[in-house]
Amino acid sequence: MSQRIDANRKRRRRIITLTWVAALGALIIVLIHWEQTALLYIFATLGVTALMVVVALADLEGKKTPTQ
Repeated sequence: MSQRIDANRKRRRRIITLTWVAALGALIIVLIHWEQTALLYIFATLGVTALMVVVALADLEGKKTPTQ
């Protein structure tokens, strides 16, 4: 039973991710069509900045938590 629940969660998460990718892809296509490259540069800069913050705050060492 728990395997089925895990599979449903993975499927739901995958669908949400694909929806986000499709929506952002459509936004980029619309902005290119309307020749709004300045907005694309701003979004790209903000995206890279957010990625750098996530990496800076990530636990790259991979410390193990004590198990009980």
